[in-house]
Amino acid sequence: MTNVTLTVDEEVLRRARIRALELGTSVNALVRDYLAQLAGRSTAAEGIAEFFGATRGAGAGSGPEGRTWTRDELYDR
Repeated sequence: MTNVTLTVDEEVLRRARIRALELGTSVNALVRDYLAQLAGRSTAAEGIAEFFGATRGAGAGSGPEGRTWTRDELYDR
């Protein structure tokens, strides 16, 4: 990893530290996560991609024939 030096207003940094404590993390981790999201590599996006990758081979679906019902049949009362 590369170190980055930032200049931040003291009051902004104070509030960021408080918020980080409330979230159980650090300002460093918040900035790192924000930059990862900004760059398009968020842990959430990676998690979603991993989920879809895992479910692709699960065999769940509508079967080889696809669905056999229509919307009207589902709501037929």
